[in-house]
Amino acid sequence: MPANNYQTLFTPEDSAVVFIDHQPQMTFGVDNIDKSTLINNTVLLAKVAKLFNVPTVLTAVETESFSGYIWPQLLDVFDDHPIIERTSMNSWDDEGFRAAIRATGKKNIIMTGLWTEVCVTWPTIEMLGEGYSIYVVEDCCGATSPAAHEAALSRMVQAGAIRLTTIPALLEWQRDWAKREHYDALMDILKVHAGAYGVGVEYAYSMVHKAPQSAKHPHKPANKGV
Repeated sequence: MPANNYQTLFTPEDSAVVFIDHQPQMTFGVDNIDKSTLINNTVLLAKVAKLFNVPTVLTAVETESFSGYIWPQLLDVFDDHPIIERTSMNSWDDEGFRAAIRATGKKNIIMTGLWTEVCVTWPTIEMLGEGYSIYVVEDCCGATSPAAHEAALSRMVQAGAIRLTTIPALLEWQRDWAKREHYDALMDILKVHAGAYGVGVEYAYSMVHKAPQSAKHPHKPANKGV
């Protein structure tokens, strides 16, 4: 990978996101990250990608014979989005997947999936060889053990991939808080999915800026004294 790929930031206009095999049977085997956290992070990234109109590729392996259907939480983000069905563990071996990637017209690929050590690593290595810049969102990836996850990430980095996590990935799309087009919608997503960061956003909105609380039934203290 040319050195300058490490020294530039991606944008909503020059990137695409890939979700590989976020399916039940693959999820059962994940042992490097809390599964609820994994699902939450993946849905958070998906919702923000949709908000910023970032092209998205969804793919699944052996759905009805082994792996099960893609998580409903992820499917519901994208409505009736086409899903690339595969038999190959390596997505890049599948012509439908390769065509979907090429159709995005993007060279910066934000990569997520299960399992890190196989179905994320293998296409990442081959796509790097084809001239793509690959950003692996490691907390949207699941592996069969912490060791497998770390070894896979090391192998991908050695090949030229870039590691990052969910929050910095989605903030790279926003980049500047002066840009207001997506600001409020982004904050609404963060309040729900971004854990302590989202709680902080809610606090800033409601306590500092005196905006209404997000809760459907707002907190109304009976005793306002301390």
